[in-house]
Amino acid sequence: MENPSRPATGYPAPGYPQAQASTNNPNGFPNSTAGSAYPYAAPPPQPAYYTADPYYAQSYPDPRATLLRRLFAILIASFIIAGTIAFIIWLILRPRIPDVQVDSVTLSNFNLSSSTVTGNWDVRFTVRNPNHKITLHYERIEASVFYKDESLSDTTVTPFVQGTKNQTAMRATFAAASAYLDKKFVDGINGDMTSRSSVIFNVRMLARVRFKAGWWRARERFLRVYCGDLTVGISSNSTGGKLVGGARQCRVGL
Repeated sequence: MENPSRPATGYPAPGYPQAQASTNNPNGFPNSTAGSAYPYAAPPPQPAYYTADPYYAQSYPDPRATLLRRLFAILIASFIIAGTIAFIIWLILRPRIPDVQVDSVTLSNFNLSSSTVTGNWDVRFTVRNPNHKITLHYERIEASVFYKDESLSDTTVTPFVQGTKNQTAMRATFAAASAYLDKKFVDGINGDMTSRSSVIFNVRMLARVRFKAGWWRARERFLRVYCGDLTVGISSNSTGGKLVGGARQCRVGL
C-alpha cells in the first residue's frame, strides 16, 4: 500500500514554492539575453581583414621586359642564321680578290721647273680574276701617280666586267700640265735623274667592286691597289722613259 505522505513525482508538492528561473548560471556568469544567438557571454565577432602576404601573392611579369627579351632573342637568332648562311656561301664560292700587275709604264713630255712638273704617264695593267664561280664588276676606278708621297696626277679608268678565271688588260693615262710641286720633290727628282738616270714612281688605285655569282651578289666593296717601285729610266737631258726591270706585281686589298 502506498505511503500517502509521499508526494507524486512530477508535480509541485503542496506547500513548496515553485522554483523561479535563475538569472545566474552555476558557473557564475549571467545567462544570455533571451532570443540571443549566442548562449554564452562572448564578444561579438569582428570583421575579418586580410593582409596580402608577399610570400604567397601571385606576381605578374613586366610585359615590356618580356617584349625586350623576345626581341633580343630574335636578334641573336637572326645574326646566327645570317652568319651560318654567309659561312656556307663562302665555303661554296670561296671568293678571292683579283691579282693586278703593272706590265709597262711609258713617260713622255716630262719637264721640271723650280716648282712645277709636266708630263704624261701611260700605265698598262693586267687584272686577273682567280675565282671559278664569281664574276667581278668594277663600277668605278680612280687612279693616281705619285713621286714618293706627293701626287702628280689623277685620272679615272673605264669600268668593266670580268668573268670567272678571266684576264683583262687595263690602261690608265695620267697628264700633268705645269702642276705645282714642292721644291723638295723637284730637287729629289732632279737628283735621281742625275745620279741614277731613273725616277721611281708609284701608282695607287681605288675601285668599287661587286662580287656576283648567279643569284648571289655581295655588297659593294672598295678594292685598294698599290703598285710601288715603278722605276722609269730617264736621264736629266731627256723628256721620256720606260719601265725598267720588267712587270711589277701590285698589292691588292679590301
